[in-house]
Amino acid sequence: MTIRKMLLASAAIACAAMPVSAFAETSAKKIALSNNYAGNSWRQAMLTSWGKVTGEAVKAGTVAAADPFTTAENQATEQAAQIQNMILQGYDAIVLNAASPTALNGAVKEACDAGIIVVSFDGIVTEPCAWRIAVNFKEMGRSEVEYLSKKLPDGGNLLEIRGLAGVFVDDEISAGIHEGVKQFPQFKIAGSVHGDWAQDVAQKAVAGILPSLPDIAGVVTQGGDGYGAAQAIAATDRKMPIIIMGNREDELKWWKEQKDAKSYETMSVSIAPGVSTLAFWVAQQILDGKEVKKDLVVPFLRIDQDNLETNLANTQAGGVANVEYTQADAIKVIESAK
Repeated sequence: MTIRKMLLASAAIACAAMPVSAFAETSAKKIALSNNYAGNSWRQAMLTSWGKVTGEAVKAGTVAAADPFTTAENQATEQAAQIQNMILQGYDAIVLNAASPTALNGAVKEACDAGIIVVSFDGIVTEPCAWRIAVNFKEMGRSEVEYLSKKLPDGGNLLEIRGLAGVFVDDEISAGIHEGVKQFPQFKIAGSVHGDWAQDVAQKAVAGILPSLPDIAGVVTQGGDGYGAAQAIAATDRKMPIIIMGNREDELKWWKEQKDAKSYETMSVSIAPGVSTLAFWVAQQILDGKEVKKDLVVPFLRIDQDNLETNLANTQAGGVANVEYTQADAIKVIESAK
């Protein structure tokens, strides 16, 4: 290692070791989380990560508050009213997982006009005054079909399980899956259902459509639906197809059982629920006067055959494989985007 590299490494270690409040000129600032849905394990893990990381930040005096709010229904009108209430309550920043990329733009613009920082993540918004943090969901969907093309070079029929209807993430992943089918035309989407990113909903939806489908070679998913699909298919006399998983613990556990018993192979991919903590730190950095690009991209979290056991061991029962972000991580993401 050169002296320059040693100095850079030492500086990075020293920076990471500094208490979180050492960076902050935001100790009086209040940040709110506006979340549109909490009805699956991913959203629950997202909220848990938010509470854990922001609770430590409040305790350290980095910010005065980091309050989470979730709407009762996945409705843009309800979330817009929630944002308007946050404006009235005097929050300095709103971190937003949006029900719609466009339907909340009016409320977001009201917040910006009131001097409030808005950082959207996962379900992002298109209002120019807001910041956006997302993975390339379209590429995530396309990569599922690319994986299947290597395992099933002759192709076959696919069942697509979508997420929540009308949500940006659902539309983008589905568009990527269909791009993948165009790229690998040996595959055909024989049927499509909405699983709402929830295993019980997916199981019921898959069970309902299976009788009308031909033989299925693969199941392309969005996360929170792979285990439900497997249970529905296992209840029939069909051969188990390759089901793309979504990093949920029950999916990974089932996959390992099938791998051990039958050498079953697949892959698993999703955005880490802890992206909410990255959005929190990005909002904090903007409040602290940092210049941040409006669009930040983080990689999706992929699990493969050779690292399944390690990821399963590190995933909480009933939870989701996850990455939580520190303030130092957020600074690196911000700097790398410049």
